Amino acid sequence: MTAAEAIAVAAAGFGAGGVNTIVGSGSLITFPTLLAVGYPSVVANVSNSVGLVPGGISGAIGYRRELRGQWRRVGFLAVGTTIGALLGGILLLELPESVFDAVVPILILLAAVLMAVKRTPAAHADHERNAAGISASFATGIYGGYFGAAQGIILMSLLRFCYPDDLQRINAVKIVCTAVANGVAAVLFIAVADVAWEAAALIAVGSIVGAQVAAKYGRHIPSEVLRWVVVVVATIVAVILLVT
Repeated sequence: MTAAEAIAVAAAGFGAGGVNTIVGSGSLITFPTLLAVGYPSVVANVSNSVGLVPGGISGAIGYRRELRGQWRRVGFLAVGTTIGALLGGILLLELPESVFDAVVPILILLAAVLMAVKRTPAAHADHERNAAGISASFATGIYGGYFGAAQGIILMSLLRFCYPDDLQRINAVKIVCTAVANGVAAVLFIAVADVAWEAAALIAVGSIVGAQVAAKYGRHIPSEVLRWVVVVVATIVAVILLVT
């Protein structure tokens, strides 16, 4: 890797860390960058997942105020995410990446629609909300372990219907869950797959800084504005995936 390529990968990590913290879909910055500098697709995907784990942890630290009082909820959802991400990571190693090519843009567009819909909180018991949340985290965990682009967008759009809470607090939960998904997949990949450690390290450094910068400013975005930011970003991401 040349110096220019290293700078490009680190810069992509910075951008991905910031985007993942506020919205999601940061992998759409880092993954193509790794492909552009010459890594094979599976190696790029694996290295990307490993490299983004520190950025997810950094984002969670940046949103620690929003996580107060939510750790029980996070624990429930992390269980679903862990199991799903492990399954998704196994699928990545066993199936061609083209399996999800057709369905991913549809999933992201659906997430945009769900986020655009005005939420009307229903009266459900906590255990029912947690069951729905765990199901959502499990399903998106599979996707996150397999590919992961816009996992945060999809998860946040689902969680806002599971829990009647401020969107910034839901975003904080999303940050932790996506970090868990990347972390579980990363452990699996380190054990059984080829990781481009130089690339992963550059993404890690960039994403840590990017997540902190994004958390500093993103936490103050009004929930309604954040909702429409997610809708717009999700739509753009889906269109990009459809035309590429």
